[in-house]
Amino acid sequence: MTSSDRSQAVDVQRTYEVRTYGCQMNVHDSERLSGLLEDAGYVRAPEGSDGDADVVVFNTCAVRENADNKLYGNLGRLAPMKTTRPGMQIAVGGCLAQKDRETIVKKAPWVDVVFGTHNIGKLPVLLERARIQEEAQIEIAESLEAFPSTLPTRRESAYAAWVSISVGCNNTCTFCIVPALRGKEKDRRPGDILAEIEALVAEGVSEITLLGQNVNAYGSDIGDREAFSKLLRACGNIEGLERVRFTSPHPRDFTDDVIAAMAETPNVMPQLHMPLQSGSDTVLKAMRRSYRQERFLGIIEKVRAAIPHAAISTDIIVGFPGETEEDFEQTMHTVREARFANAFTFQYSKRPGTPAAEMDGQIPKEVVQARYERLVALQEEISWEENKKQVGRTLEVMVAEGEGRKDGATHRLSGRAPDNRLVHFTKPEQEVRPGDVVTAEITYAAPHHLLAEGPTASVRRTRAGDAWEKRTTAAAAKPAGVLLGLPKIGVPEPLPEAVAPACGSH
Repeated sequence: MTSSDRSQAVDVQRTYEVRTYGCQMNVHDSERLSGLLEDAGYVRAPEGSDGDADVVVFNTCAVRENADNKLYGNLGRLAPMKTTRPGMQIAVGGCLAQKDRETIVKKAPWVDVVFGTHNIGKLPVLLERARIQEEAQIEIAESLEAFPSTLPTRRESAYAAWVSISVGCNNTCTFCIVPALRGKEKDRRPGDILAEIEALVAEGVSEITLLGQNVNAYGSDIGDREAFSKLLRACGNIEGLERVRFTSPHPRDFTDDVIAAMAETPNVMPQLHMPLQSGSDTVLKAMRRSYRQERFLGIIEKVRAAIPHAAISTDIIVGFPGETEEDFEQTMHTVREARFANAFTFQYSKRPGTPAAEMDGQIPKEVVQARYERLVALQEEISWEENKKQVGRTLEVMVAEGEGRKDGATHRLSGRAPDNRLVHFTKPEQEVRPGDVVTAEITYAAPHHLLAEGPTASVRRTRAGDAWEKRTTAAAAKPAGVLLGLPKIGVPEPLPEAVAPACGSH
């Protein structure tokens, strides 16, 4: 090889693509996987590559019954591409990799690397080892090697960011496999969390979402039952941090000090995602949920008393094994009483490896479907009624990127209100960037969004908007990146099957 050839070889950068399935924790892990690969010298494949990259990484989820079928179907579509692309590598990580381990390579021998939920930081090393040794590398750690927030991260948003405060879960819900795959809860030190948030704010981030499988159990690992409320209050002291959210809490750990911290800390948003799962005490007991309907509704009542304009969302599973018509009616009753702004309504799906998958009384599909449709219709009606209460209010809307699918045709922009409701507003004459904040009056409500059809009252240019503009300008000089298939900032639309917003739908 001539020196010119060697120079050209060095200049050729290997491309990567990350495909993400599952909850927000997986989404955040994928940001880290992207950061690790870019730190190792890889560049993102152009948008629309669809597997035409040097390295394709699947970050998998194991909460659905057909998760493995979906993975192997996607791997099968890449097999012929790999035979015609010398040097291409395929890696599989995440919860399904943690669960299936060697099975993946047996079923798809063209996979180069299998890694688990506890050792995502090893991906670049494993890829290099597989390339040199020319054989698959399988490395599954049984416990967390280092808290993943210490890893490089390629964030998808310039103005909003996830911040993990814990990993793992100590609960034993019978429908959830997360504790087996993510391990027992491990908390980060408060100082490390706040230092990360301050660094993000210094980069221009104005909204953060605290993330954990059971986020409000934070402190159990460090021996402080009020650690989560203290953390929320500490976020209120960070200058430049405009919005704080968190997901997903568990009703068992939702204490009065957390409600007080939410109400008394100005940048903690009036929004709460509180998973119900079922309104039936009998079903909740079978699920090993440590609260009952009365306790759940009591929390909702306290939150509304302290934060009158709070928008409360939830998760509900329909058709859990043994659920009777009376049990289902108790769920409908709870929904009517709680008046959720929206709900992620799921049809029960067996999760392999969970106690519920082996329970007697599995409900026929047609019964589950009929109940599901009744619940969706009720929640749709309530969501619309609750949204209509927003008409006439003037709200501060943080402009978002990619939230409004029809914005181009309607000459509108879109963003999120403080309570996380999606707002489409008339595009003002002056320039508005994602991360900036507009003030607009709500004129119309639909079940899943609000409209502000009049002129915007004001536009506030922000450091977050500056950060978005800086990133966009820098990216214009590089090949376009490929998205990870991430959910939008804020609550995604309900899905018809049990795909949890935060792993186990805690």
